[in-house]
Amino acid sequence: MKKTISTTLALGVCLVLPALAVAGNEALLQVLQNKGILTADEVARIGHQPETDANAALVRLLRQKGVISADEAKKIAGKENEAARPATAITPEEHKTLSVLKGWSIGVLSYLDYSAGQKALTDGRSESYNRFSLTRGYLTVKKKVNSWLSGRMTTDIHRDSTEGASTYGDYTVRLKYLYAEFRLDDLGFLTNMKVEAGQGHTPWLDFEEHVNPYRVQGTMATDRAGVQGSSDLGISLQGYFGGTLADAVARTGNHHYDGRYGSWHIGLYNGSGYHSEEVNGDKAIEGRLTLRPLPDAAPGLQFSYLGIYGEGNKDYPGSGAPDYRVNLGMVSYEHPLGILTAQYYQSTGNASGTWTYGPNHEALDTAGYSFFGRVRLPFISSKLSLLARYDHFDEDVDDHIANDTAYDMYLAGLSYDLTDSNRIVLVYENTDYENDAGVKHKLPVPGNNLGDDDRFQVAYRMAF
Repeated sequence: MKKTISTTLALGVCLVLPALAVAGNEALLQVLQNKGILTADEVARIGHQPETDANAALVRLLRQKGVISADEAKKIAGKENEAARPATAITPEEHKTLSVLKGWSIGVLSYLDYSAGQKALTDGRSESYNRFSLTRGYLTVKKKVNSWLSGRMTTDIHRDSTEGASTYGDYTVRLKYLYAEFRLDDLGFLTNMKVEAGQGHTPWLDFEEHVNPYRVQGTMATDRAGVQGSSDLGISLQGYFGGTLADAVARTGNHHYDGRYGSWHIGLYNGSGYHSEEVNGDKAIEGRLTLRPLPDAAPGLQFSYLGIYGEGNKDYPGSGAPDYRVNLGMVSYEHPLGILTAQYYQSTGNASGTWTYGPNHEALDTAGYSFFGRVRLPFISSKLSLLARYDHFDEDVDDHIANDTAYDMYLAGLSYDLTDSNRIVLVYENTDYENDAGVKHKLPVPGNNLGDDDRFQVAYRMAF
């Protein structure tokens, strides 16, 4: 009989106490005293506390006396919080505002840099520098219209270095991305497909920058050499092979481009890049194929190929546009504790059409390779990593302009992850130019005799 009364009373407390959290608990305290469950002193002690504290004290006391169970105490606390929460009425105007904002997102990504060192000049000379720089500032606005349609716009600020221009030294704004994204249904083994129409990603650099996460330190090997760019105007299709890799972050440390058997991206573009106007009618076909052959045994192992076929963005009188071809292969391995990549690439000409020789402006053949590695140091801190990279690039492999036309770049340093998307990088970088090499992005020059580039760098990747 006592068990039945206790059970009934506990049920009543569970139902009544949350309501009394708002209306006051004097009546319930009196009932519990009359039933002999609480003493007069206990009632008085609880009654002198603020309402919220009194309710919590009552629940604890009933739990101690065995009137209610631990689960019932948790349920009472949850219902009490819900009952005490004031209702918020949304006006029609507020509802309209919320509807307009639905699906929008805004993000900022910037690279803050302090570098001190020596800049290579001709005839073995060098120029010292010591400066803070804002090397990039991206503002991205996205809008998800529905489950299959969205859009993106990203602006890019950079300091104008065009000598003689009215904006020389100023920060100017240019458009990096502006495209519509269409999500498509899976087609058998081809999954997670989407179309970018507008000024969108080219197939390679966004992929590589999500394998090597240190774009804040400097551009990737082919971008630094001037072989290709990261954005162009056109239309592209990309997707995965066989769906997504399960537990990608835990197994590889990366959730980007996490196709179970790899990913792919093919597009048709103007070929001039996002920072140049199209000056001829030629187009570039670009495609990337990435295979993950062992998703279960070695999920971080990937083999990638990039091909570009087009013409340079230049029309020379009598010879037209020079060829622009790129072939690149890369093997990469990703693990939560480290990353390793090795790539080799060959190009004929470049996107802008300026890498030519002779009176007929034939395209120069170039070649290069790059190695990158990062190792986390969990015995010191899980956020601390050691990184290193080596690039070699020959600006004229067939020696049409000159013989010694290569440069070698070495860098090594430490990085510290403040958050998942914010990090600090401390690096030493050296570039050794051969006698006839031109500065990065430029043609070789016989007898140029550039000195070395040397710098110590502290860079901060800021994202929010």
